[in-house]
Amino acid sequence: MSELNWYVVRVVSGQEKKVKAYLETEIEREGLTDFVPQILIPSEKVYEMRNGKKRVRERNFFPGYVIVSADLSNGEANHVVTSIPGVIGFLGNNGTGQSKEPVALRQSEINRILGKVDEVDEFEEKLETPYIVGESVKVMDGPFSGFTGTVEEVFEERKKLNVMVKIFGRNTPVELNYMQVEKLD
Repeated sequence: MSELNWYVVRVVSGQEKKVKAYLETEIEREGLTDFVPQILIPSEKVYEMRNGKKRVRERNFFPGYVIVSADLSNGEANHVVTSIPGVIGFLGNNGTGQSKEPVALRQSEINRILGKVDEVDEFEEKLETPYIVGESVKVMDGPFSGFTGTVEEVFEERKKLNVMVKIFGRNTPVELNYMQVEKLD
């Protein structure tokens, strides 16, 4: 019976995706999918504003590392993983002893990593700070950038706000999305 554990593989930083693709191809080619069923790059989706547009970017939690679910009792699986270009080696016991055995992650550690990834998927569009009527905000993007105003209405489902902005001494209602404003402290 195979004993699957999670191991951390050190890779050249910035080449995580390339290494993952190589690994998947090589494992498939060697017929070792039973011994290495899953390869993960722990990452999260990050939203940022660029030139007035909301952009989604993936950011690695641990740059330079790939997490592999593997049974390393089969020496060939170990060899395939470590022989991939861009792989530095397993994170593990690099002490003074003869043993260079990779050290498996504890279940609590892998749960924390996988939990973070799942959490990100679940709350993909959730913003950590919803807005409330009456609070002051600063417009960060768009034609009214730099203006401050007061939240008049919140449209949670559309992720939009009606903000009352003073333009030329007159209060003017402006509809903005969450990414265009920032709370004032």
